[in-house]
Amino acid sequence: MFGILLLCLRIKQWHGAHSLLYVWYLGFAEEGNLTRHTKQTSATHPVAPKNAAAQPDARGIQHDEIGLERLVFFSDAVFAIAITLLALEIRLPTGAGEASNSELLSQLVNLMPKYLSYCISFFVIGTFWISHHRKFRYINRYDMRLLWLNLLLMMLVAFIPFPTSVLSESGNRTATIFYALTMVLVGVVSALVWWYAVHRNRLVSSDFTNADRRRGFVSSLIAPLIFLISIGIAFIDVNLAKYFWLLIAPSWIFVR
Repeated sequence: MFGILLLCLRIKQWHGAHSLLYVWYLGFAEEGNLTRHTKQTSATHPVAPKNAAAQPDARGIQHDEIGLERLVFFSDAVFAIAITLLALEIRLPTGAGEASNSELLSQLVNLMPKYLSYCISFFVIGTFWISHHRKFRYINRYDMRLLWLNLLLMMLVAFIPFPTSVLSESGNRTATIFYALTMVLVGVVSALVWWYAVHRNRLVSSDFTNADRRRGFVSSLIAPLIFLISIGIAFIDVNLAKYFWLLIAPSWIFVR
């Protein structure tokens, strides 16, 4: 009886080991089949490495979608940071936490120039962002010159919170002209980015028409033209020059 039990146990152990060997064999065979399949697939359909950079053409133009997306993402981040910094410039005076209701209300009312400067710059930066966004809907490739022009544009956009702070602290003629001049520079560089991209369809589709090219260029110059005219108006009436900036809102319709 004991011998029969021992024999059954040995058979069971052998069967378990055999099962493990069989499973291991199936896994090895499957891995071998997968390896052979991968080699065959690679031979018939070679896959480019992920880090393979697109080579520029003879004119130095890159047809790399990832590179163009990185340019747009970086630009969006700069616009977002510039708008965020506008709000950080609005601060309560020292000791506002201990002020009474009437005193706090008076302090909040005294911040009205900062509110107005924030709103003006928010919508101006928003206008430039919409323009930039629409331009890069048509730009489908890039080169180093476009990268540098766009970087110059981003430098000016990131600078906007400073003249906004100057305008909110002192709304005199100098502050108004300084603010308007900054916006003129931003608008001119934005128009320059567009002109460079569409000149002879350098960075846009070949079917891009001359009418589309002119319309986009003219619409890019509307905002800087308004600010440029306001500089002359500021020598006559500072407040009238600021009200003249409101004409930027209707220009959104023409922003391309």
